[in-house]
Amino acid sequence: MPSMERFTISLPAQLAADFDQWIEKRGYTNRSEAVRDLVRGTLASDLVTTLPDLPSVASLAYVYDHHDQTVSGRLAKAQHQHHGLVVATVHAHLDHERCLEVSILRGPAAELGELANAITALKGIRNGRLHLIAGESETVHGAHSHD
Repeated sequence: MPSMERFTISLPAQLAADFDQWIEKRGYTNRSEAVRDLVRGTLASDLVTTLPDLPSVASLAYVYDHHDQTVSGRLAKAQHQHHGLVVATVHAHLDHERCLEVSILRGPAAELGELANAITALKGIRNGRLHLIAGESETVHGAHSHD
């Protein structure tokens, strides 16, 4: 286990109560675990802006109207233009009109953001969101080890 450094923070009573409710909803066993995850997430997000070439992984989820026959073609074109970044895509029918796709991405953080912007800006995409995890990509595609 890495060495730990202890520090104290002060919060207004209502903010502390709201944080405790958030902790409970998320299933953390204590405040320290929650604060560590929040700090890690914030620092990783900051890395993306300071190190745009940082190898990263991401999921990009987006919803679109499947009755618009041209959306699929535009999506395929965008994905093929960035084929080195797209690891896999899962497609699901939500209802009679809407489809959800989730793409697993791997590559430099800035390029993943550019691809996400290109896809979510396509005509026919109702909404989408990128979840980027900075600094978590293998340098070799397909490398896998549990050592």
